[in-house]
Amino acid sequence: MPNASDPTRTDDVSGQPGPLAEGGRPLTAGVAMLATAVAVVSVLVGGLLAAVALTGHVFGAWRSPESITPGLIGAAMLGTAPGLFAVSRARAWHEVRSLVHPLAVVLVGLFGVSLLNAGQLYVARGGSIVPVLFSLGWLFVLGALCVCALVALAWQYLVPARPLGPRGAPLPGWSKPALAVLGSAWLGIGTGLLVRPGFWAGFVPWSVDRPDAQALGVWALALGVGVLGALAEDDLGRTGPALIALPGTAVAVSVVLACRAATVDWSSGPALCLVPMVAGLLLAGLSGRVLLARSSAVRPPRNPAAEG
Repeated sequence: MPNASDPTRTDDVSGQPGPLAEGGRPLTAGVAMLATAVAVVSVLVGGLLAAVALTGHVFGAWRSPESITPGLIGAAMLGTAPGLFAVSRARAWHEVRSLVHPLAVVLVGLFGVSLLNAGQLYVARGGSIVPVLFSLGWLFVLGALCVCALVALAWQYLVPARPLGPRGAPLPGWSKPALAVLGSAWLGIGTGLLVRPGFWAGFVPWSVDRPDAQALGVWALALGVGVLGALAEDDLGRTGPALIALPGTAVAVSVVLACRAATVDWSSGPALCLVPMVAGLLLAGLSGRVLLARSSAVRPPRNPAAEG
């Protein structure tokens, strides 16, 4: 097992040799356990929602006009799970906060949306036993995870912090404008869908109702926070889990969009904008991993004896 004092240890949670994580706050057990728990739930629930949507059936905590919306929510959950599993392998808070902050946005946002639209949940409207029980479990699990997220983040920020060391793998200058545009696009659309779903739902290229629009808005907002958070970090070595989650989410969402393509109005402007936005997530994640691997390959190993 690597020792924290070993200068040759691997710090990048994606498995690539990375820059030594110096300073900052050590990662607390609460954040690591939260990320792992959410990852397990995401695989089970997200996989279920995505699989049912691929068959063309509508299934979720509330009745959606089209199967594509719960399918996309499930795909986003499924795609981020590998990145969340990687959080537990990190040692410092600054290595994972670009993914944990969006995670908190998703948990708090989806729980808030579920409460605001509680009258449309199956547990309130009634129906067959399976969706009623699913909506009840959805509300209970989201509420529990939301409380755990707030407690874990508060605990994390109470840990004393040391000054951070220099950035080991800064973002290349050419990538920053593209990341700023990509993150702002997701952030703006997500905010609009969440705050004014009645107006912004008309820009979604398939049929959605209020809870659908707001749930999609929460995920879009979280993606924007994640991309802009990685831009603010300005260090590929501090975005390991996010670099895993971004391409995973893009691939899972693309599969659902491709399989339910008949329900999407591809001739509309929003649909044409959605394609490069999803592709941007994939390219950002893959290019980040490639650049991080190259940066690690050219970085000379530290020699404590020579430094002394």
